Amino acid sequence: MRPDTASVATHLADAAAVTPLGKFLRRSKLDELPQLWNVLKGEMSLVGPRPCLFNQKELIAERASRGVFTARPGITGLAQIQGIDMSTPRLLAETDARMLGELGVGAYFRYILKTVTGSGRGDRIKEKVE
Repeated sequence: MRPDTASVATHLADAAAVTPLGKFLRRSKLDELPQLWNVLKGEMSLVGPRPCLFNQKELIAERASRGVFTARPGITGLAQIQGIDMSTPRLLAETDARMLGELGVGAYFRYILKTVTGSGRGDRIKEKVE
């Protein structure tokens, strides 16, 4: 991102603010590598609900009402492989809750595999349509 970019959720970011290197990092998912440190420290999981920003009040309320915050946040999950981003807070919270209710070893590794092979499309910067 360019230095003067507003600090907003990814789906609200201006596509013009992303540098060519940033586009490559996001497309290749290399921008997620720093989060692996959080996984190693035990603060995150590979699979779980994506962390939200403190100012995403509607998403926080939707997740709280469904008990999503009882789980450790993750790098990927069902919402990401289904292309659901934070622009639809209720759907995202419902999907996170469903994932947590059904999460087992098989699903855990399936979500990782689908993300690595390119199915993960949540939290994308939206291109402006004119």
